[in-house]
Amino acid sequence: MRVLGWIPFLAADLGNYFGGEFSSYLIRRGWPILNAASSSLRENGFMKRRAWLTWASAAAAARYGRAQSPAQPPQAPDVLPVEQYQPKSMLHTAETHVPRARFPVIDFHTHITGGSADGSRIRFSLDPATCLAVMDRKNIRAMVDVTGSYDAANREAIARLPEAHAGRFFVFVEPAYSRMSDAGYAAFQAEQVEAAHKAGARGLKVLKNLGLVVRDKPSGQLIRVDDRRFDPMWEAAAALHMPVAIHTSDPEAFFLPIDRFNERWEELHAHPNWSFHGKDFPSNRELQEARRNVMRRHPRTQFVCLHVADSEDLPYVSECLDSHANMHVDIAARIGELGRQPRAARRFFDRYQDRILFGTDASAGTATPQQTFGDALYEIYYRFLETEDEYFDYAPASVPPQGRWRIYGIGLPESILQKVYAGNAARLLGVQA
Repeated sequence: MRVLGWIPFLAADLGNYFGGEFSSYLIRRGWPILNAASSSLRENGFMKRRAWLTWASAAAAARYGRAQSPAQPPQAPDVLPVEQYQPKSMLHTAETHVPRARFPVIDFHTHITGGSADGSRIRFSLDPATCLAVMDRKNIRAMVDVTGSYDAANREAIARLPEAHAGRFFVFVEPAYSRMSDAGYAAFQAEQVEAAHKAGARGLKVLKNLGLVVRDKPSGQLIRVDDRRFDPMWEAAAALHMPVAIHTSDPEAFFLPIDRFNERWEELHAHPNWSFHGKDFPSNRELQEARRNVMRRHPRTQFVCLHVADSEDLPYVSECLDSHANMHVDIAARIGELGRQPRAARRFFDRYQDRILFGTDASAGTATPQQTFGDALYEIYYRFLETEDEYFDYAPASVPPQGRWRIYGIGLPESILQKVYAGNAARLLGVQA
């Protein structure tokens, strides 16, 4: 209808033009000025009436055109907050429910307890009875409580878990970081590991705090993963056949600015203290290489690098596994990464099937649904490992908690499933598969 919009204006201009020209013509023919003006007004009125009729016709045509044209789409609503955006997939794909693992499971990475900084008190975040009920439903033979603290707290965790429920729970010991600045710490820490082993601890757990949180006194410098003060501790673990569950670094996005390019923008906005961008934090690769230094120096110690070591860079992890025969990985809280690269992940499982352990990072917290202990969590892991389902949620949550993507199952054969579910962990823990 924009094509007709010029008609009313042209008609009005024509009326003005011809009215003026007609008046001038009459004066040149000898008419008195007043008579010429009067006649011109009458004629100009005619022209203006013609212009009005033309404009009215154009307006009617415009109204008719609007009646015939399709309705305009409604105006877009105000900006939708990203946290409220919950799109539903329109894909029609297989949805396989896997209520129980095909083979018995050892969950090598859970957080049933947590201790005080001085190792004097233990806190149970998960009730053992609740754990056992879920374990029986999901075909979980045993859970490894990696955050078993140290000293008195560790002994209490051992008494209430493996001693009370033989074969169903294993407890690991943690370093006493609060004593790091004390003279003679290296020997003290090795002795702590030996004492914990005698009390019933089956392994050693090292949190990502080493390298990212724990600082020396009084300098305030971050303590490196490959700090020499830990050398006797690594050797003690080797001598006692205690596997070391070591968490080093975090997703690469945690080391980048929290901006529109960061694929974990929502996760980091929900947990801003998880960001290690700037300040004096080392890079992801620096942390990874410091852990490699430890594995090189202590080839007899068996290290389980948690969270697939660096799940976003499987070629790098493969290089590490090829270089260090004492290195293993677990898959805890990383099926969200493995499942969005299913072909590479499947090749990774095929190649390193004897060195991959099942783990979930399960805990009682609900702020991180990809780790919330319960039936739904295990069913997603089983679906990822046992089926070839496509494009499904990696966590029981309405909004993907780590990033807005979905995952694909890798459909492992039974021979590999048996190793990943329990066989590899049983070998490291020194128990029957």
